[in-house]
Parts: sequence; structure tokens; C-alpha cells
Amino acid sequence: SSLERLHISPDHVHLFLSAYPKHAPSEIVRTVKSITAREMWEQHKSHVEGYLWGRKFWEQSYYSGTVGAIFSETIEQYIERTEHV
Repeated sequence: SSLERLHISPDHVHLFLSAYPKHAPSEIVRTVKSITAREMWEQHKSHVEGYLWGRKFWEQSYYSGTVGAIFSETIEQYIERTEHV
């Protein structure tokens, strides 16, 4: 997997990845959420604790979609536009 585009908003994250078809989207999301939550706790525990309810860094829900080469540029443009909102 490789990170193509990232935008972090106060209440959500846009993450555009490329991955091999053998990796299930749910597996990728679970891994990303697990690693980022662990790193945030280890590096910023005192700051993060004040913002969390129930000690959960991520919600269980997520959206995952697939795109082909034609739509990749469209997705990247969308994420880039949201960075300026």
C-alpha cells in the first residue's frame, strides 16, 4: 500500500491509498486505525486524553471505495480542494 493523498479535518480524515487487490479494504482500515491510534497515544497522550470519550481514538465506521486510473485524478482533486475549505 502507498499513500497517494491525505487531508486531516477537525472531525474526519480523507486518506487516498493505493493497494494490491489481495489486501481487503477492511484490513487496511483496521491497520491504519490501529497504528495511528497507538502512535497518537504514545506521542501525545496528555493532549489526546482531553478530547476522547471512552478512550477510543477512532469511530468504528469508515467509508471505503475503489477507483480505477481514470477516477484517481478526480479523487485527488477532490481531496486537494477540501484542504482549502
